[in-house]
Amino acid sequence: MIRKTWVLSLVGFLSFPFWLYGGTVATYRFSATTPPRPGLSGNGITDLYGNGPYLWIGTGNGLSRLTLSTRSFETFGPQQGLGHGSVAAIWAHGDTVIVATATDTVTKVQATPLPKGTGLSFSFDGGANWRHVAQPGPTPVQNLTYDIAVWRGVVWITSWGGGVMKSADWGASWQEAPPDSFNFDPYGKLNHRGFSAVSSGDALWVGTAGGINKSADGGLTWKNFNATNQPKPISGNFVVALGHQEHAGEEVIWAATWKAEDENESYAVSRSRDGGLSWRTCLRDEKAHNFAFFDSLAYVATDNGLFVSDDYGETWYRFPEMVDVARDVRIYSNEIYSAYADEGALWVGTADGLAHTSTNGYWWDIFRAFVPTGKEGEKRTYAYPNPFSPMRHNQLGGDGFVRFQYNTRGAARVTVKVFDFAMDLVKTVVEDKFLAAAGDYAEVWSGRNDYGDAVANGVYFYSVEIDGDGTYWGKVLIVN
Repeated sequence: MIRKTWVLSLVGFLSFPFWLYGGTVATYRFSATTPPRPGLSGNGITDLYGNGPYLWIGTGNGLSRLTLSTRSFETFGPQQGLGHGSVAAIWAHGDTVIVATATDTVTKVQATPLPKGTGLSFSFDGGANWRHVAQPGPTPVQNLTYDIAVWRGVVWITSWGGGVMKSADWGASWQEAPPDSFNFDPYGKLNHRGFSAVSSGDALWVGTAGGINKSADGGLTWKNFNATNQPKPISGNFVVALGHQEHAGEEVIWAATWKAEDENESYAVSRSRDGGLSWRTCLRDEKAHNFAFFDSLAYVATDNGLFVSDDYGETWYRFPEMVDVARDVRIYSNEIYSAYADEGALWVGTADGLAHTSTNGYWWDIFRAFVPTGKEGEKRTYAYPNPFSPMRHNQLGGDGFVRFQYNTRGAARVTVKVFDFAMDLVKTVVEDKFLAAAGDYAEVWSGRNDYGDAVANGVYFYSVEIDGDGTYWGKVLIVN
């Protein structure tokens, strides 16, 4: 896929801090900025970054910004100056926001799609204007930015194919910065394959396929911590996420440490309270994706739910299912990808939408992206995901779930049924369900029949019978 060179406004051009470096920016072009479109961009929430009045949300369909005071969403894409594809990483501070995007590509020798970075976008005015730069690095294949950190005015990014790179001029130029004394080699040296980065007060930390690396001098020298080189080591050498917690006068480094090549390694969370000299492992066998912190609380997003600890990982509590009781909506996913915590608020990014609680998980608000039904030429009902795999999509409690989206034009009673290709009844999903007001609604089906058996692969039809309105039909393809 060919990526366009996206353009930005003259107003943003004049406000860009060119004083940080001499010369012009060859990779930028400038033009009018298109306002963001309303709504949440997608339901696979890969990254969350809170910043002042906003929560920045990375999804598989682009970048969204939630204004916390109004609970309103806006979405940014190529029309606003971002690269094509999914959001791979976010960093924000004050009015400065950096977003990395990525997509899939194929090569002449590799038919299977491989990830490809589509660049980084910079905003210095809270998202009003954006500047986009092409993905830096020696190769476009498997070179996407997994993480972003800024330490002492220098931007650091991590990538598998591009390694660890830094920019002292906010993306105008980039320099390879492998976390050791060897020349950059992403294929021969595991420690050159970057995954994660975070800054603490006195150091930069980089997670790679070869452990955790710490530098206190801007990358001139590094100290490596891996699964074998310490008496109390990390659990595994694939360090896919890093987090920095400050509390009660001390700094704690957290790492999502995954099993790499050694049989003695394991999946776990590793944390250090002494600058990396020793590590304690916890949540063993959990695949962690991300961290969030508030005071003494440390949150860990994993494949198996969201965990929290208030004693640096000595004990853990796993959050129960996330249910929006007021709207009878829940998160149908075990996988938690991201979290953000602030005073009195916890935001959770899942494979099935965004969840918020201000009551430590007793009550939830759930936000989900969907195409409204029955408006602007849209059908009155549709199924998603479609095709649907009960063994892969929206996994919760051993089942997968598909949604049947529909709308009512007033208070109504609704019945939803599923039929096979011969129009024999397979499952009554809901019967005579009362809805008190007009709006968009969704019912979920697990891909099982009325006897609890998993249905066979194939095409299934479903009906949405709305009392006093009519019966609307759709279909879903089951594929396992």
